[in-house]
Amino acid sequence: LASSGHTLILDKTDHFAPQDVQENLVVLMLMLPSANRKTKETLKVFKDSGGFQDFFPPEDDIKAQEATLKRFPNLDTYEKQSGFWGRQIKTSLGNTLRTLAPVIILDEGHKAYSEGAQDTLRGFNPCLIVELSATPATGSNILVDITGRELHHEEMIKLDLHVVNKASPNWKDTLLVGMNKRNVLEEHAKEYDANTGINIRPICLIQVERTGKDQLGGRWIHSEQVREHLTKIMGIPADQVAVKTSEKDELKEVDDVGGLLGRDCKVRYIITKQALQEGWDCSFAYVLVILTNPSSQNALTQLVGRILRQPYARKTQVRELDESYVFCFQQRGKELLDNIKQGFEEEGLGDLRGHIATDDESGGLAGASIDRHSAIRKRFKDAASRTILPVFVVKNGHGWRPVNYEMDIAARIPWDDVTLKPVMQLTLSEYEEKDVEIGVSLTDDKHGLIQTKGFRNLKEGGIRVDPVFMTRQIGDIVPNPWQAHEFSKKVLGHFRKMEGKQVTERLIANNFVFLIEGLRKQLEAEKDRLAERVFRSMMEKDELRFLIIGNNFDYSFPKALAVKPTAKTLTRKDGSQLELSLFEFVPEEDFNETEKAVAWYLENQHRLFFWYRNRSRHDYSIQGWREHRIYPDFIFTAGNKDAQTDYERVYVVETKGLHMKDNAKTNYIRKVFDICTRQAKSRNWSELGLEMKDKVLRFEVLAEDEWEAKLNEVLTE
Repeated sequence: LASSGHTLILDKTDHFAPQDVQENLVVLMLMLPSANRKTKETLKVFKDSGGFQDFFPPEDDIKAQEATLKRFPNLDTYEKQSGFWGRQIKTSLGNTLRTLAPVIILDEGHKAYSEGAQDTLRGFNPCLIVELSATPATGSNILVDITGRELHHEEMIKLDLHVVNKASPNWKDTLLVGMNKRNVLEEHAKEYDANTGINIRPICLIQVERTGKDQLGGRWIHSEQVREHLTKIMGIPADQVAVKTSEKDELKEVDDVGGLLGRDCKVRYIITKQALQEGWDCSFAYVLVILTNPSSQNALTQLVGRILRQPYARKTQVRELDESYVFCFQQRGKELLDNIKQGFEEEGLGDLRGHIATDDESGGLAGASIDRHSAIRKRFKDAASRTILPVFVVKNGHGWRPVNYEMDIAARIPWDDVTLKPVMQLTLSEYEEKDVEIGVSLTDDKHGLIQTKGFRNLKEGGIRVDPVFMTRQIGDIVPNPWQAHEFSKKVLGHFRKMEGKQVTERLIANNFVFLIEGLRKQLEAEKDRLAERVFRSMMEKDELRFLIIGNNFDYSFPKALAVKPTAKTLTRKDGSQLELSLFEFVPEEDFNETEKAVAWYLENQHRLFFWYRNRSRHDYSIQGWREHRIYPDFIFTAGNKDAQTDYERVYVVETKGLHMKDNAKTNYIRKVFDICTRQAKSRNWSELGLEMKDKVLRFEVLAEDEWEAKLNEVLTE
């Protein structure tokens, strides 16, 4: 309209004539890779075309051809200068652009700083190159700086950004509140659609830790694990969930039939790790659920910008639909805000240029070849071969076998003894009380970036109150679905019997997620309490023992360790080689800072014989009354005097950081280790194993602030 119809928008397959250029503003849409100079001979842009001959002199006008080449020496030609006709200019789109000295407008300009990209751009003989970039390179000639506040004023972004740091240690609780918020937003969106005819379908982005098909089943939160929980436990239809990874792009199927913005599209949940990088946009994305490890530096930074774009660049005047939401899984407060700030900078909402560390979608070194092995040091070989550690075993006819959690512990839990009293005593509130919510918006100070503020929000129920739904949420804790359903009915029935039924129904709906979290927490605590009772009862009845039983059921050290070819060996603090480690090569990547400090300490103890870094999921483990086995961090041996050829004591050690010193998991490990130490003392070595005769076996949990004093104590006994 502004040009009175004198604007032509073309792509590389279209033809145009000199008259089109003279009478119109011609805009050619071109992808930079399609004009890459390294492969230009095979690209359509640089192939001779009959549609552009009017821009060049006739082939038989040699002088005019030479004059054109003199003016534009980088034009592609057919023949060498020594030929009869001289150099003949190709009538290609690429050559046409070179003669027109175009204005190049480059989107995502900060991605075009490679030498090849720069050569391609300069090769078009532009009169001006204009970059559009959220993160311009340092030293860029910035003509126009659009601030985040201006974008907000133009109704292009969704602010405030609400960040909820979940207090629950279970990622499923974080996913549940994210689902609830998305459902609440969809109710608002349906009402908005009914009033205006404008379609908005709120989408929840979920960031997981692993996506590779060979990485399922480990301790990392996997995309298929989340998909299964959404569809089978939360009851989300399968066609509403899509996975976007480097290996699997289910969004491509959606793009082929109208895209995510289409009214007929059903996708409401997108699971990814890092595939939704800079440049991906869907304004329907409102909710971001971060399920990555709290130590991940790029979780929030990577995806915060994906939920900021306002649908149709127009505010709805519905507060919930004009803002965005992030739910985090056990993030640390200061790091959380730092990552939010960095994420805003990455989206061009600040004047600082950030850098995002990229990670391989397939999981890094998975599948890398292993081409070397680390051997046991010769002087430790004999002693190591005779070192066998006991495990918990149960009676199996006339013999013994290792404890199986599901069969021996979980199956004996008396669920009828569960008390739900703490859940019944929960207070249903109109306001969010427990989780930390931070509001993030742009500051009025032009030199500032963001400002934060606390929120006290009314609770909203986006999930229908249903005992069956509640039952599915506790199915991973209570294996018997009938028992789980009884617990759900009992909890909901209790609150429904309270006075003021109409008010209570509304409160129950608005607190449904809160009740599910409370029930899960109580059932987990009760399951742990009753499982411990089962475990100790079996020991008292002599149905469970701590023994070395042979038949490859107990533990002995591996004969060699497979080492990645890129692994770096751990050295002493002064850079010298380790001397007391059981294996000659110890990968540094297997240690955190506390574990390194312990290893360096052990290297300097004259009573120490050897030490070994016990590998999680590979080496010595202890099955207690919880499902997951305990993998200690270190196993080391010591003598009463200078240890040279043998040892007298074996220590099994678990280290814990300060933030985990007194948490439930650490206290559980302490309890199990205390039992192990007592059992090792009470059993004679004919039961624990003749190879370990006269050896002292001790299990210790060492906190970050006390490990050195504790080790000084045990090594001087």
